[in-house]
Amino acid sequence: MALQIYRFYRQMAVLGIVLLLLIGTISVVSICGRALIGIGLKPIPGDFELVEIGAAIAIFCFLPWTHLKRSHAVVDLFWGRLPHYLKRFLMILSDLLMLLVWSLLIWRMGVATAEYFDNGETSFILLIPVWYGYSSAMVVGSIGLFAYFWKLIETLGYVSGPVEYLQEHAEGHGHG
Repeated sequence: MALQIYRFYRQMAVLGIVLLLLIGTISVVSICGRALIGIGLKPIPGDFELVEIGAAIAIFCFLPWTHLKRSHAVVDLFWGRLPHYLKRFLMILSDLLMLLVWSLLIWRMGVATAEYFDNGETSFILLIPVWYGYSSAMVVGSIGLFAYFWKLIETLGYVSGPVEYLQEHAEGHGHG
Protein backbone atom coordinates (compact mmCIF):
# COMPACT_ATOMS: atom_id res chain seq x y z
CA MET A 1 0.00 0.00 0.00
CA ALA A 2 2.85 2.39 0.81
CA LEU A 3 4.18 2.15 -2.73
CA GLN A 4 0.78 3.11 -4.17
CA ILE A 5 0.55 6.07 -1.80
CA TYR A 6 3.97 7.34 -2.82
CA ARG A 7 3.20 6.81 -6.50
CA PHE A 8 -0.10 8.67 -6.17
CA TYR A 9 1.53 11.72 -4.60
CA ARG A 10 4.33 11.62 -7.15
CA GLN A 11 1.64 11.80 -9.85
CA MET A 12 0.07 14.73 -8.03
CA ALA A 13 3.45 16.46 -8.23
CA VAL A 14 3.52 15.72 -11.97
CA LEU A 15 0.11 17.38 -12.23
CA GLY A 16 1.67 20.37 -10.49
CA ILE A 17 4.41 20.41 -13.14
CA VAL A 18 1.80 20.40 -15.90
CA LEU A 19 -0.01 23.29 -14.22
CA LEU A 20 3.21 25.27 -13.88
CA LEU A 21 4.02 24.69 -17.55
CA LEU A 22 0.53 25.84 -18.48
CA ILE A 23 0.65 29.01 -16.40
CA GLY A 24 4.20 29.67 -17.58
CA THR A 25 2.97 29.45 -21.16
CA ILE A 26 0.08 31.78 -20.36
CA SER A 27 2.54 34.28 -18.88
CA VAL A 28 4.93 34.12 -21.85
CA VAL A 29 2.15 34.49 -24.41
CA SER A 30 0.64 37.37 -22.49
CA ILE A 31 3.97 39.17 -22.05
CA CYS A 32 4.72 38.75 -25.75
CA GLY A 33 1.27 40.11 -26.52
CA ARG A 34 1.97 43.18 -24.39
CA ALA A 35 5.36 43.69 -26.00
CA LEU A 36 3.95 43.38 -29.51
CA ILE A 37 0.83 45.52 -29.17
CA GLY A 38 2.25 47.70 -31.95
CA ILE A 39 1.77 44.90 -34.48
CA GLY A 40 -1.73 44.02 -33.36
CA LEU A 41 -1.15 41.41 -30.64
CA LYS A 42 -2.69 41.68 -27.17
CA PRO A 43 -2.05 40.22 -23.73
CA ILE A 44 -4.28 37.44 -22.46
CA PRO A 45 -7.08 39.06 -20.46
CA GLY A 46 -6.92 38.06 -16.80
CA ASP A 47 -3.57 36.32 -17.17
CA PHE A 48 -2.55 37.14 -13.60
CA GLU A 49 -5.83 35.72 -12.29
CA LEU A 50 -5.24 32.43 -14.09
CA VAL A 51 -1.62 32.32 -12.91
CA GLU A 52 -2.69 32.99 -9.33
CA ILE A 53 -5.20 30.13 -9.27
CA GLY A 54 -2.93 27.74 -11.14
CA ALA A 55 0.06 28.45 -8.91
CA ALA A 56 -1.95 27.82 -5.74
CA ILE A 57 -3.19 24.49 -7.03
CA ALA A 58 0.30 23.52 -8.25
CA ILE A 59 1.81 24.24 -4.84
CA PHE A 60 -0.77 22.06 -3.15
CA CYS A 61 0.15 19.32 -5.64
CA PHE A 62 3.88 19.55 -4.85
CA LEU A 63 4.05 19.91 -1.10
CA PRO A 64 2.70 16.48 -0.04
CA TRP A 65 5.26 14.75 -2.30
CA THR A 66 7.99 16.97 -0.89
CA HIS A 67 7.00 15.98 2.63
CA LEU A 68 6.83 12.26 1.89
CA LYS A 69 10.34 12.42 0.44
CA ARG A 70 11.61 14.60 3.31
CA SER A 71 12.76 17.12 0.74
CA HIS A 72 11.93 20.28 2.66
CA ALA A 73 14.74 22.73 3.28
CA VAL A 74 16.70 21.82 6.39
CA VAL A 75 19.79 23.01 8.21
CA ASP A 76 22.40 20.24 8.21
CA LEU A 77 24.88 21.99 10.45
CA PHE A 78 24.27 19.79 13.52
CA TRP A 79 22.03 17.01 12.22
CA GLY A 80 24.82 14.50 11.66
CA ARG A 81 26.09 14.98 15.21
CA LEU A 82 22.75 14.47 16.95
CA PRO A 83 22.10 11.15 18.69
CA HIS A 84 19.64 8.81 16.98
CA TYR A 85 16.94 9.20 19.65
CA LEU A 86 16.98 13.00 19.28
CA LYS A 87 16.81 12.78 15.49
CA ARG A 88 13.82 10.44 15.79
CA PHE A 89 12.10 12.77 18.26
CA LEU A 90 12.67 15.79 16.00
CA MET A 91 11.36 13.92 12.95
CA ILE A 92 8.22 12.84 14.82
CA LEU A 93 7.73 16.38 16.14
CA SER A 94 8.19 17.92 12.69
CA ASP A 95 5.82 15.41 11.08
CA LEU A 96 3.21 16.11 13.75
CA LEU A 97 3.61 19.87 13.33
CA MET A 98 3.36 19.58 9.54
CA LEU A 99 0.14 17.56 9.89
CA LEU A 100 -1.30 20.12 12.30
CA VAL A 101 -0.29 23.12 10.16
CA TRP A 102 -1.64 21.48 6.99
CA SER A 103 -4.91 20.66 8.78
CA LEU A 104 -5.20 24.24 10.01
CA LEU A 105 -4.52 25.54 6.50
CA ILE A 106 -7.20 23.31 4.95
CA TRP A 107 -9.70 24.28 7.66
CA ARG A 108 -9.07 28.01 7.12
CA MET A 109 -9.33 27.57 3.35
CA GLY A 110 -12.71 25.95 3.93
CA VAL A 111 -13.80 28.95 5.99
CA ALA A 112 -12.54 31.35 3.30
CA THR A 113 -14.25 29.34 0.56
CA ALA A 114 -17.56 29.58 2.40
CA GLU A 115 -17.13 33.32 2.97
CA TYR A 116 -16.27 34.01 -0.68
CA PHE A 117 -19.18 31.83 -1.77
CA ASP A 118 -21.55 33.78 0.46
CA ASN A 119 -20.34 37.23 -0.55
CA GLY A 120 -20.14 36.44 -4.28
CA GLU A 121 -16.80 38.19 -4.83
CA THR A 122 -15.32 37.71 -8.30
CA SER A 123 -11.95 38.34 -9.90
CA PHE A 124 -11.49 41.74 -11.48
CA ILE A 125 -10.98 40.88 -15.16
CA LEU A 126 -12.46 37.43 -15.82
CA LEU A 127 -15.16 37.71 -13.14
CA ILE A 128 -14.32 34.22 -11.88
CA PRO A 129 -15.95 33.65 -8.50
CA VAL A 130 -13.08 33.79 -5.98
CA TRP A 131 -14.37 30.72 -4.21
CA TYR A 132 -13.56 28.61 -7.31
CA GLY A 133 -9.84 29.08 -6.74
CA TYR A 134 -10.08 28.56 -2.99
CA SER A 135 -12.23 25.45 -3.29
CA SER A 136 -10.02 23.95 -6.01
CA ALA A 137 -6.87 24.45 -3.94
CA MET A 138 -8.69 23.20 -0.84
CA VAL A 139 -9.76 19.97 -2.57
CA VAL A 140 -6.20 19.29 -3.74
CA GLY A 141 -4.89 20.25 -0.30
CA SER A 142 -7.39 17.95 1.38
CA ILE A 143 -6.15 15.08 -0.76
CA GLY A 144 -2.63 16.03 0.29
CA LEU A 145 -3.56 15.93 3.97
CA PHE A 146 -3.36 12.13 3.93
CA ALA A 147 0.33 12.30 2.92
CA TYR A 148 1.12 14.23 6.11
CA PHE A 149 -0.81 11.71 8.19
CA TRP A 150 0.90 8.80 6.42
CA LYS A 151 4.38 10.24 6.97
CA LEU A 152 3.67 10.68 10.68
CA ILE A 153 2.55 7.07 11.17
CA GLU A 154 5.50 5.97 9.03
CA THR A 155 7.93 7.90 11.25
CA LEU A 156 6.24 6.49 14.34
CA GLY A 157 6.91 3.00 12.94
CA TYR A 158 3.30 1.87 12.53
CA VAL A 159 3.72 1.44 8.76
CA SER A 160 6.74 1.10 6.51
CA GLY A 161 7.62 3.30 3.61
CA PRO A 162 8.26 1.70 0.24
CA VAL A 163 11.75 0.23 -0.04
CA GLU A 164 12.43 2.06 -3.32
CA TYR A 165 12.04 5.43 -1.63
CA LEU A 166 13.72 4.53 1.63
CA GLN A 167 16.86 3.39 -0.21
CA GLU A 168 17.01 6.66 -2.18
CA HIS A 169 17.43 8.60 1.03
CA ALA A 170 19.40 6.14 3.15
CA GLU A 171 21.91 8.91 3.86
CA GLY A 172 19.24 11.58 4.40
CA HIS A 173 17.54 12.93 7.48
CA GLY A 174 15.05 10.10 7.82
CA HIS A 175 17.68 7.43 8.28
CA GLY A 176 20.70 8.95 9.99
